[in-house]
Amino acid sequence: MAANTPSNGVDHGRRRFVGLVTTSIAAAGAASILSTKLATAAGDDAIRPFRVNISEEQLVDLRRRLNATRWPDRETIADQSQGVQLAKLQELVRYWGAEYDWRKLETRLNALPQFVTTIDDLDIHFIHVRSQHPNALPVIVSHGWPGSIIEQLKIIDPLANPTAHGGRVEDAFDVVVPSLPGYGFSARPAGSGWDPDRIARAWAVLMKRLGYARYVAQGGDWGTPVSSAMARQNAPGLVGIHINLPATVPPEVAAVLGGTAVPAGL
Repeated sequence: MAANTPSNGVDHGRRRFVGLVTTSIAAAGAASILSTKLATAAGDDAIRPFRVNISEEQLVDLRRRLNATRWPDRETIADQSQGVQLAKLQELVRYWGAEYDWRKLETRLNALPQFVTTIDDLDIHFIHVRSQHPNALPVIVSHGWPGSIIEQLKIIDPLANPTAHGGRVEDAFDVVVPSLPGYGFSARPAGSGWDPDRIARAWAVLMKRLGYARYVAQGGDWGTPVSSAMARQNAPGLVGIHINLPATVPPEVAAVLGGTAVPAGL
């Protein structure tokens, strides 16, 4: 699924690169916040603290490889019809090699409570922010492709602390933001099969493991089929979903794909 394309090609490239960088780096360490209940968990259901801690050696090596890029010849035309223009790509790589401050983002991530738990033999990383307001509605938010939890950082505080952003107490959410399998700090599956249906089942396990008996789910881009699958599966405790990439398949296409006919009158 393709993400929406912003007007600024460099900004779009930066967003995509954030997803690639966070996908390629593995890290582990001590956590910032962990409740007594979670701390006493044991075995396969354990929820373990997580902290981002990328070594300086890895960052130096990344910058070295970026700065050593061997560039192709410039495109033969003045527009983008032949693909990404050389000058824009060089600007993007220069930014990542010389200006981007990973430590700033690392600090921002580590200011949030992060955890890892094993579901279906795969380590799943997630951010879990509990609202200070009573009766906050839990929500699990799935990021898109090719992206990461970084896409969701700006929505966490407004959801968990709505009164600080002009909202009401009854607007509050407990926010759970997992990294999709193979993305960010979640482990990479060893084999195929981690499709939206399987991820949806894993998310239901995660919410149950966190103690939530009633919650909602949100997703955009690749998170849309995950959240939609949770609804189709009637995940225990799920009371509703919100998606920002709804899609339908024309009957003739569904037939070719082996799907069933669209209900009459839809």
